Amino acid sequence: MSDQTMVVTPEEEEVIHIPDVLPVMALKDAVLFPYVIVPLSVGRDRSVRAVDEALSANRLILLVTQKDPTIEEPGPEDLYEIGCVAVIMRMLKLPDGNIRILVQGQARARVDYFTKTEPYLEARLTRLEEPRIPEGELQVEALVRSVKQGLEKVTSLGKQISPEVMLIAANLDDPLRLADLAASNLSLKVADAQKVLETLDPVDRLKLVHELLTREISLLEMQQEISSQVRGEMDRSQREYFLRQQLKAIQKELGEGEDLEQELEEYRRKAEEAGLSEEAREEFDKQLKRLASMHPDSAEASVLRTWLDWITSLPWSKVTEDNLDVARARTILDEDHYDLEKIKERIIEFLAVRQLKPDSKGPILCFVGPPGVGKTSLGRSIARALGRKFIRISLGGVRDEAEIRGHRRTYVGALPGRIIQGINQAGTSNPVFMLDEVDKIGADFRGDPSSALLEVLDPEQNHAFRDHYLGVAYDLSRVLFIATANITDTIQPAFLDRMEVIQLSGYTEEEKIEIARRHLIPKQLEENGLEPGQVELTTPALRLLIDGYTREAGLRNLERQIGSVFRKVAVRLAEGKPAPKRITPAMVERWLGARKFLPESQLKEDRVGVVTGLAYTPYGGDVLFIEALAFPGKADLRLTGSLGDVMKESAQAALSFARANAVDYGIAPDWFDSHTIHVHVPAGAIPKDGPSAGVTMLTAIISVASGRQVRHDLAMTGEITLRGDVLPVGGIKEKVLAALRAGVTDILLPEENRRDAADLPPKARRAASIRFVRHAREVLAEALRSGEGEEVSNRLGCQALAGSGDQG
Repeated sequence: MSDQTMVVTPEEEEVIHIPDVLPVMALKDAVLFPYVIVPLSVGRDRSVRAVDEALSANRLILLVTQKDPTIEEPGPEDLYEIGCVAVIMRMLKLPDGNIRILVQGQARARVDYFTKTEPYLEARLTRLEEPRIPEGELQVEALVRSVKQGLEKVTSLGKQISPEVMLIAANLDDPLRLADLAASNLSLKVADAQKVLETLDPVDRLKLVHELLTREISLLEMQQEISSQVRGEMDRSQREYFLRQQLKAIQKELGEGEDLEQELEEYRRKAEEAGLSEEAREEFDKQLKRLASMHPDSAEASVLRTWLDWITSLPWSKVTEDNLDVARARTILDEDHYDLEKIKERIIEFLAVRQLKPDSKGPILCFVGPPGVGKTSLGRSIARALGRKFIRISLGGVRDEAEIRGHRRTYVGALPGRIIQGINQAGTSNPVFMLDEVDKIGADFRGDPSSALLEVLDPEQNHAFRDHYLGVAYDLSRVLFIATANITDTIQPAFLDRMEVIQLSGYTEEEKIEIARRHLIPKQLEENGLEPGQVELTTPALRLLIDGYTREAGLRNLERQIGSVFRKVAVRLAEGKPAPKRITPAMVERWLGARKFLPESQLKEDRVGVVTGLAYTPYGGDVLFIEALAFPGKADLRLTGSLGDVMKESAQAALSFARANAVDYGIAPDWFDSHTIHVHVPAGAIPKDGPSAGVTMLTAIISVASGRQVRHDLAMTGEITLRGDVLPVGGIKEKVLAALRAGVTDILLPEENRRDAADLPPKARRAASIRFVRHAREVLAEALRSGEGEEVSNRLGCQALAGSGDQG
C-alpha cells in the first residue's frame, strides 16, 4: 500500500461527476476511504490497463479490495461488493514496467455487476450517498470527542501518525470524515477497514471506529507494559551479575568461595581420567562454564551437576582385555554348559578372528529357543570365557522408547537410557551386553523400543550412539551384544535382520539326565544345605522326575522338582530322623504325590480314521492323535480342537486332494458329496496352528472315506500341497524325540528335512526308523492297511516305495 496517507482539507474539495461505468482495480491489502490521498504501486497487467483506461477518460477508477490477498488474478467473485471511487492525481512509470499512482478517494460505491473482465475489470456501479446528521445530536458529539481523544492517546503511546493528520482531525467537525480519517490511519486489518467502509450510518460508523481505537489503545498499552517488564528484567539481571561478581570477590577475601572452585576442579580431573571423546569434551567444557556462572543453589545447577556426574563416570576409553586363549575358552564353555556345540563353536570362531584381527567388530547374536534351555546363563558363560564384564537388561514388556535412548535433560528426574546405564554399571566400554526377552518388547504412544534398538544393534551406526540425556555420541561398537528370545515371529523384521540368529532346541531325556548330574544336582545340594555324597538321586528316580513331573523343553521345572526332593531330605535331617542315602522312584512318588504327566504312548491297535501326528510346541515335541469321522449328510468339513487358520487351511487342502484322487483309493466318486467329515485334534483347550499336520489330516480323511485302517505304530509330519507334494516343516529333532518317547519308532518325514535329521542325537538316530517321502501317495502307501481295494493299494504302495528315500 502507501508509504504515507494524506487527507484532503475541506478547502480542497471539488464536486466531481461520477459516471455509472468505471474501470476497476483490485487492491491486495488496503482499503481506500473517501477524501484520503494515498500512493499505490501497480504491477498486475489488468490493473495497469485499468489505470490507462481511466487516464484516457476522466481519470476516475473504482478501487475495490480483494477478499484473499494471495490471489494474483482475482475475478469478480474474489472482490468485496463495496469500494471507493478515486481520481488519479499523478502517475509515474518505473524502469521495471510497474507504475506508481497517487489517488484521492471521492465517494463510496457499490458494484452492481461487472460489464467486462478482459483486458481489465469494468463494472456498473451505484454511488452510495452518506446520510446527513441532525444538528445537536449529543450522542454523535460525544462519539466525535471520544474518537479525537483516542487518536491523541494512540499517538502518545507510540503510534506513528503524522502531525498534519492530527491537526486536521482536531479541527474536523464532520463525524463521517473524522471516522474515515481515523480508520485510514490506524493500520487496521483489511476486514476491519472494509467493515468501516461499508458502514453508512454515522452513529454506527463512529461506534465501530471508537471500538477499534479502544482495542488499539489496549494493545499499545500491553506492548508498552511488556517492553517495560523486559527492560526491568534486563536491568535486574545485570544488577544481579554485578552483585554476584562482588560476592565472589568478598567470598574470595573471606576464603568462602573455594568450595565451588574445588568442585569445578574435581570435575576437570574426572574428565581427564575418563578420557572423553572430542565431542564430549567440548560439551563438557561448555556446561562446566555454565555451572561456574550459576548460583550454586539454583535448581538448574543441580540438574547440571547430575549431567556432569554421568558424563564423567562413563568408561569412555576404559576396556577390559579379551582373553583370546581358545583352548581355555572351550574348557570354560564345556564346564558351564553341556552340549550346545553350535553356540560354543561360534564363540570360538569369534575369538579366533579377534586373534587375527584385533579391531574386528563384535557380532550381534540372538539366541532363540524355548524357556529354560540356558540362553541367559550362556551369556554369563561367554563373558567368563572372554574375560569381559557381563550386563543383562530385561526388555520384556518395555513400551517406552526413552528406556533405550533416555529422557532429555529438560524433564524433571531425567536419566540416561538402559544402554548407557548398563555401560556405566559395567565400568568398561566392551562388556558382554545381554538384551533379554527381545520378542516381548511392546509399542504404544511413547514410541517403539524395537526401532530405537536398530541403531544400537547395527555395527555401522552404533559407533556414534546418541543418548537423549547425554546429548553426545557414545561408541558401542566394542560391545558384544547378545539378545535372547523364545520365538522370532513377534520381532520386528528390521530388528531381526541385524542379528545373527542361533536356534537352541529342547533337550532330550538323556541330555537332561547328563545336565542334571553335572549342574542341577550339585547346585541344589548346595542350596539346600546338603553335602556332596550325602544323598544320591538315582537314575530311575531322575527319569521319573523328567517324565512324570515335568514336561518342558528346558530345565527350570526339573531343577525345582530336584530341589523339592532334596528339601524333603533336609527336613528329615533337621528333625533328627534318619535320611535315605539313595532316593528311589517310590520315594519320589511318596514325597511329590501322583505323577503330573502320564507317559506318552502309541495307539494299541490299527483303527480307521485315527492317525499319529507329530507337533512342535514351545516346550518341545509332542504327539497328536488326529481323528476323522464321516457320516451321511451334505458335503461339509468340520474342524474342532482350537485350530488356527493355517491348520484349518491344511485340512481344506487335504480334503481337496482326497476328493481329486478318490478313485485311486477305492472311494466312490460321489461319496464326498453325500458325507460330512469331522476332523478333531484332541486337547481342544490348547490352541494349535501350523501346516505340519497336513499329511496327517489327509491320511485320516482317506482312511475314513475308504474304510481302510491306519498303522498304529507309524507317526508322521509334513505340509501338503493341492498336488500332493510333501513340504518341509520345522522342529524335526523335537518331533522325533516325542515319537520315541511315545514308543513309536517308524516315522515319516519330508524328503527336504533329510538334512535336519543329521542333527539328531546318535542314540535317537539308531532307535528311529525314518522314511523320507516326497508325495502324499508315498505317505498313504506306508500308512494305510490293505482293505477292499487291496490290489490298488499294493500297486500304489509299490510306486511309492520305488520313489521314496532310504531309511534313516
